[in-house]
Amino acid sequence: MTDGEERGMSRPVVAIVDDDPRVLASLEELLESAGYATMSFTSAEALLAHGLQGVESLITDIGMPGADGFELRDRVWQTHPELPVFLITGRHEITDQSRPRGKGGFLRKPFDGHALLAALRDALGKRQV
Repeated sequence: MTDGEERGMSRPVVAIVDDDPRVLASLEELLESAGYATMSFTSAEALLAHGLQGVESLITDIGMPGADGFELRDRVWQTHPELPVFLITGRHEITDQSRPRGKGGFLRKPFDGHALLAALRDALGKRQV
């Protein structure tokens, strides 16, 4: 285990799933600068194959090839019903018509980084950075 991995274990771990590498890089930078550890995946299938051990929150794009964000959220909640899941999308009609279930919520692209960090802090409760 490297030093970085040891430090990552003491920080809340957020998994990020998006098929756009620019979005992944941007979210990684934002979250890591705020004290979170991140794990990034380019598809729902990649995250599910890796597993959710140690993950304390999930941020996923809705519109992706293969399993979309809604399907990923539902599959994750089958085994981890308390895991906060944040769905992100560039399609505003989705966030206007859909209401989140459980912990987490919807964010429209482009989203406010401060709003995302505040939502994560609220969702993680006492497990703040």
